Amino acid sequence: MDQWEKRQQYWFVIQQLTARELKRKYARSALGILWSVLNPLLSMAVLSLIFSQMFRRSIENYPIYYLTGYLLWQAFTGTTNSAMTTLADNRSLLLKVKFPMELFILTRGFTALVNLGYSFAAYGVMLVVFQVPASWPVVFALPVVAFLFLFSLGVSYALAAAYVFFGDVKHLYSVVLTLWMYCSGIFYPVDQLSGPIRQVVEINPLYLFIRCLRGAVMDARPPSGWDFLLMAAWGVGVYLAGWGIFRVLREKLMQRL
Repeated sequence: MDQWEKRQQYWFVIQQLTARELKRKYARSALGILWSVLNPLLSMAVLSLIFSQMFRRSIENYPIYYLTGYLLWQAFTGTTNSAMTTLADNRSLLLKVKFPMELFILTRGFTALVNLGYSFAAYGVMLVVFQVPASWPVVFALPVVAFLFLFSLGVSYALAAAYVFFGDVKHLYSVVLTLWMYCSGIFYPVDQLSGPIRQVVEINPLYLFIRCLRGAVMDARPPSGWDFLLMAAWGVGVYLAGWGIFRVLREKLMQRL
């Protein structure tokens, strides 16, 4: 079997596993995949009710401001949280088949990407409802999501490897995510911060992705050349680092499983 046939086979496996993950995730839900649409909208409604009055002078369209950041954050956490345990979750299947372990991590990433696609459908409706005009810079949503996807996969590779050796990493990561969320400028205006905390937020790669998407959608402003290069560097760099760690530990992971 040549490399092209292997890639086709692996892609087919990813598609089947992604479909299985989606069915399993919503198996006991009456609304099913609609929760991918309703969840961000309900979150937007609640947070807008709480914070829109507080930030109305500094943020013109708070519901869309929040929803833009929340969707990217949800995609990142959905990928990394689910991918972290995927090797342990699929231990019996891994021991039976000869597919690369990476496929299971990619599957969790693509599952989160599909969910993001459904959420973006609702996002588009909200842009119409709140009268946010569409303009050409919105096309930069594609590279923003692509670089975020690579970044998420890189973190996922490292977490999946760590979880096999140290199960408590799941609990530690939940604490890290809480702090990370508050440092990502999802529901507050970063320009109101000052001092070291603002510097921390501004060097946060997730805030970079969120800021660039907000600029493209809400302000009709494409990312600057420097921001685009930074997104590419974070996405590709973290992906290669995570994948490299995973490849180095691959044999030990199989032994530990």
